[in-house]
Amino acid sequence: MPDDFKRTSENFATFRAALRETRPDVLVVLGSDHLRMFSYENSPAFCIGKAPQYVCTYENEARTFGLDEWEVAGDTELAGWLLGGHELAGGFDFAMSNEWLLDHSFSIPLVYLTDLDIPVVPIHANANIPPIPPAQRFADLGAYLAAAIAAAPSDQRVALIATGHLATEIGGPRQFLGGDPLDQEFDEQAVAWMRDGDLEGAISGCSFKRLLAAGNVTSQFLNFIAALAAAGGRPASFAEATASRYAPGPFFRWDL
Repeated sequence: MPDDFKRTSENFATFRAALRETRPDVLVVLGSDHLRMFSYENSPAFCIGKAPQYVCTYENEARTFGLDEWEVAGDTELAGWLLGGHELAGGFDFAMSNEWLLDHSFSIPLVYLTDLDIPVVPIHANANIPPIPPAQRFADLGAYLAAAIAAAPSDQRVALIATGHLATEIGGPRQFLGGDPLDQEFDEQAVAWMRDGDLEGAISGCSFKRLLAAGNVTSQFLNFIAALAAAGGRPASFAEATASRYAPGPFFRWDL
């Protein structure tokens, strides 16, 4: 384990233990597909997976990173409930997918946090392909998910996992330059929004223009705004931008 990844490894271990302590029956995983399942030709703003089983991951990820092919069970009942049943949920015109090959936005957190033994409901939020939903829409999504999960007609224990970035550039001239953070001011603000439970500050501070200035995929931070809203705007129990040889990694946790 290289020295600059030890803290990242420790954080994943801590988050894994915390998740296990909550004994979840199902995981709702909010992430952003990286132009594999959804592309410039067809990219819904929000899509809920309703498959009974999911396979991870894509051949280029397996080849480049030496990843295995994994499988994880879905939860069709909870997915159907979140979609709204026979009518789409009020306020959200979700897309639905009964076939979905999950990429690393979903598979890597699951591998680090679980033994792939907990059913999942994946939710894709388009944070990669403009036009993307504004920050307020992500906050609305988080509030909706919290309310819908609480009202679900079952006694399942549900954990919400969100994945994304701090200031990060992929495929552009500032990709993985190493050394100092790409946009330290943004990273510090982002951690403060989560640490302080400043939902309004996060929404106002995450215009598309500001996110793009921080790096061309920084917009995936919007998924954490949804998580903060799902937590009712409460301050995070843990909030850190974990340094590494690449971009600092976001670790936020709410123990409700």
